[in-house]
Amino acid sequence: MQIQFMDGQKWKSISKERRIYYKPVAATRGNIFSDNGSILATSLPFYRVAFDPTVAKAETFNSGVDSLALLLSRFYGDKSADHYRRKIKNARHSDRRYIRLNSRQINYQDKKMMTRWPIFREGKGRGGVIFEKVEKRFKPFGLLADRTIGFINEDKYGAGLEYSFNSNLTGTDGEALFERIAGGSKPIYDGTDVKPQHGYDIKTTIDINLQDVAENALYKALERTKAEYGCVIMMEVKTGEIKAIANLGKTTGGYTEDYNYAVGNQGRTEPGSTFKLASMMALFEYAPQINLTDTIDTGDGRYRIKNTIMSDSHHGGFGKITVQQVFEKSSNIGVAKLMEANFSQNQRAYVDYLHKFGLSSTLGFQMDGEARPYMKNPQDKNWYGTSLTSMGIGYELKLSPLQTLAFYNAVANNGVKIQPIIVKEIRKADDVIQSFNTRILNEKICSDETLKKLKMMLEGVVENGTAKNIRSADYKVAGKTGTARKVKNGRYVREYSTSFAGYFPADNPKYSCIVIIDSPKGVNVYGGDVAAPVFKELADKAYARDLAMHKPMHARVVPDKESLPLVPAGSFDDLSVILNKMGISNHATAGVDEEWVKVEPQRRSLNFKANPVLQGQVPDVTGMTLRDALFILGNQHLEVRVEGSGKRVHRQSMAPGTEIDKDKTITITLS
Repeated sequence: MQIQFMDGQKWKSISKERRIYYKPVAATRGNIFSDNGSILATSLPFYRVAFDPTVAKAETFNSGVDSLALLLSRFYGDKSADHYRRKIKNARHSDRRYIRLNSRQINYQDKKMMTRWPIFREGKGRGGVIFEKVEKRFKPFGLLADRTIGFINEDKYGAGLEYSFNSNLTGTDGEALFERIAGGSKPIYDGTDVKPQHGYDIKTTIDINLQDVAENALYKALERTKAEYGCVIMMEVKTGEIKAIANLGKTTGGYTEDYNYAVGNQGRTEPGSTFKLASMMALFEYAPQINLTDTIDTGDGRYRIKNTIMSDSHHGGFGKITVQQVFEKSSNIGVAKLMEANFSQNQRAYVDYLHKFGLSSTLGFQMDGEARPYMKNPQDKNWYGTSLTSMGIGYELKLSPLQTLAFYNAVANNGVKIQPIIVKEIRKADDVIQSFNTRILNEKICSDETLKKLKMMLEGVVENGTAKNIRSADYKVAGKTGTARKVKNGRYVREYSTSFAGYFPADNPKYSCIVIIDSPKGVNVYGGDVAAPVFKELADKAYARDLAMHKPMHARVVPDKESLPLVPAGSFDDLSVILNKMGISNHATAGVDEEWVKVEPQRRSLNFKANPVLQGQVPDVTGMTLRDALFILGNQHLEVRVEGSGKRVHRQSMAPGTEIDKDKTITITLS
């Protein structure tokens, strides 16, 4: 009795306090942009519709409830109008201050439409409608760069940029006052709510056009070869900015971005022959006297090392070939013999070079999950008598594709090894909060003389070697193929990880790129046949859209063409040489013995006529280049004023042949 009558108000107060609580209000997640500002991922608002049926005045409620119930039934299409009418009226009769009308989420346009409905049009305070905001992540380009963009779930588990930059993207939640009521909780708008601080945006280095080409080219190659997975990475040589990164794995429905093979542990494999570049770098650094023209006898393609037989891919072997050809043809025996001849007595030196090149260390990449390289050392228990030569050709060690590419990029970048980056800026609207610039990992990975040899070998692979099928007439490519046997149940099997790594244009590198195609099926399963064509397709696209990479193209004139170039006037000697080189027929009128000439078209040839320059007379400079005109007029002691713009003189203010008066100025107009 005492509790019921004497302490009743106390317990009512406590009960009320426990019904009122602060609930977090999620901040809007930041956007992810491409390099040109296109949105790769954003948060879009969706809503669940709830209702406090006790708020509206009786007149408003009674006159609008039937129409509201009908509209709800038509919109959701799940229950009858009578069902919604009973649900709303029963809640009002029971004094329930919160009901969720439907659990289905609606978009912003639907919300705007509903705010015009009966009762709802009165708003929260007088109508009782509650639009509970729920944000969904949206990717405007669909599955483009899906794994790179990544995800993060409610348990804070995720992958890709969404996970790696979650602390920047997520923002700071606010809080608002809510009341626990039957069926859920209801917000209380008392002015004490704390507004959330929305997340920062991140601007990536991804080029959506190159990304699209990379994914399509990779997808086609995987489907054609029935491979298990593949990846492509393309980045700018000087900046390390990743312009495309595609990852596709085999699923029951085809191929999808299921894992970041380019960066993570599942993509860390024995690189095979692409690692021969590192071995040759170590050889040239250790023994700079080795020349590309030195010869190695690779024999019949089979070579015994301890208790194992090493073989070359070419049946019958390559015989005696140069060091350059060892690399171009990707001769395992050739590389193994070079390794034995130089490092067999100092195997530690070879491994030390690999460490010096940074191949045993992670790159400190911006995205979480970078694989750690695996590399043996001579003091390890599993260092065998064949380990030196096996490592020399890319076995008994593991690298991720990104780590291999960073090494190739260093060669393209004249020995400067830089850290790849995929996020350029963290922004708040137009304000840059943090910038990520090029970071140098090694200012000089090897000597200039070594670099010169390596570049010649890499270009030779595409010009004469295992990747000559991707040679381009428009630009030079430098690179190396790789075909590494895979290990299953502790034994090497006849399944391969194929690859191509390189850069272009070889004479002034703009981009470096690596392609991995794992476990392709079919007859031709070498890196040059499977991975290199993907590189070529992406390189062609990049070259076509980047005019700065294009070399000036000289005009090709067919001698018998109908239309002749406009060459109105100039020096006889200069014009004659130019037209002859262009293959255009030209003739001088009989008796022409002048330095300066006029040119007249005559059928399919050009005819020269004398254009004499006489002392004391105004010369005819129309049709001449500005340089020639200034030269002639200056020699005639005329002051020259130039008007207009263009390459040739269109008209002159003083008539040709008139007598020259001292201190006269001639005006020439260009067009």
